Amino acid sequence: MSETLTLSAETRDRAGKGASRALRREGRVPAVIYGNKADPVGIHVSERELMKLLMTGHFMNSVVMVNGERTLPKDVAFDVVTDRPIHVDFLRISEHASVHVNVPIVFTDEEEAPGIKRGGVLNVVRHELELVCDAAEIPDQIEISLKGVEVGDTIHISAVTLPKGAASAITDRDFTIATVVAPSALKSSEGDTETESAEEAPAEGEGE
Repeated sequence: MSETLTLSAETRDRAGKGASRALRREGRVPAVIYGNKADPVGIHVSERELMKLLMTGHFMNSVVMVNGERTLPKDVAFDVVTDRPIHVDFLRISEHASVHVNVPIVFTDEEEAPGIKRGGVLNVVRHELELVCDAAEIPDQIEISLKGVEVGDTIHISAVTLPKGAASAITDRDFTIATVVAPSALKSSEGDTETESAEEAPAEGEGE
């Protein structure tokens, strides 16, 4: 289960681009807390503390306690030049609210995948799964075993065992998560063999 993070914040007295720029010069990042049938509140947080949480790698799928309020990060905007965070959106949630989160996928048992042992390449279509789960039970990651996977096999969401209480947010199709494809060298070799066979085969009526 994803751990609960904490972040201290101060209320923003002024809004607007000028006020936001002034905050950033002081090492603060403007933010807003909204939702759960309460008015939005403008706040600002320490850029240094925010960066520490971002560096955990699971900030976006963790509950963050901001000044005692239970929240879920919904968006972080970054400066296109410096890549520094310039704004954060936090969604208020209750302790056992049903939330949408993107949880990273980790593939395991690669050494037990015959297709990969033969030179097949794992083609990852989705690096994260969008899940609906209890806010108190957000998984850190979803592990998918590659045991027994052959070249040409496709891993669909229907083959993945999700944690208890979690469900895919996409329910209208059995979408692809990854495939194991033949390496280009093997494809090229097979293609050359087919071409040679075609060239060697006599044309219909030839030699008659």
